[in-house]
Amino acid sequence: MKVLVTVKRVVDHNVKVRVKSDHSGVELDNVKMSINPFCEIAVEEAVRLKERGVATEVVAVSVGPAAAQEQLRAALAIGADRAILVETSETPGALAVAKLLKAVVEREDPQLVLLGKQAIDSDNNQTGQMLAALLDWPQGTFASAVDIAAQRAAVTREVDGGLQTVSLRLPAVVTVDLRLNEPRYTTLPSIMKAKKKPLDTLAASALGVSIETSLRTLRVEPPAERKGGVKVESVAQLVDKLKTEAKVI
Repeated sequence: MKVLVTVKRVVDHNVKVRVKSDHSGVELDNVKMSINPFCEIAVEEAVRLKERGVATEVVAVSVGPAAAQEQLRAALAIGADRAILVETSETPGALAVAKLLKAVVEREDPQLVLLGKQAIDSDNNQTGQMLAALLDWPQGTFASAVDIAAQRAAVTREVDGGLQTVSLRLPAVVTVDLRLNEPRYTTLPSIMKAKKKPLDTLAASALGVSIETSLRTLRVEPPAERKGGVKVESVAQLVDKLKTEAKVI
């Protein structure tokens, strides 16, 4: 069984994000970039499926600039067998990414596609669902456990009332949540081996997909600075401040 797993290049989660001086977007120059944490969990799960003998090949795919090869090499170091970069200098929206991934899926013919449930930059939580709709495949979202047997995937997902398990007929699309696993620490030998694994580059235009979007970012603003808290001497003073300052009562 071939597993296709997606990887997105994002600002490292430990970096404090800064807005550009012209408010056109987020500052990316000289900023550490990493694999989106949810995508890293998806890669780890795909590699574990291979280690259990369920999967025979793991293919990592990313849509983005040439610099995204760094994140694909990181996925190869975790254990993916090969990688594909759909290169574009644009910043495609979720639907455009889903269309590009659909084209890659049709070329690779995997039986399972694993994605992070969302990216920590755009935070849309849309691409996996859109991809499943475009492919007309069953989907399991927010997966906290994935079991593959007899051409079906049992996906345990977290819902408001607890846990729900759905049975999906393969091929299927699954988006993963934080509690699915903890990605392994990549060793130096793994990193060196990753440099020799195949990484193919495709131009987004070569896939016959338009990445134009009707959405346009007008202005990006940082969140307002929060004021420091104050200590009150009594419950009466607290109630008074809630009424007059916070206006919550």
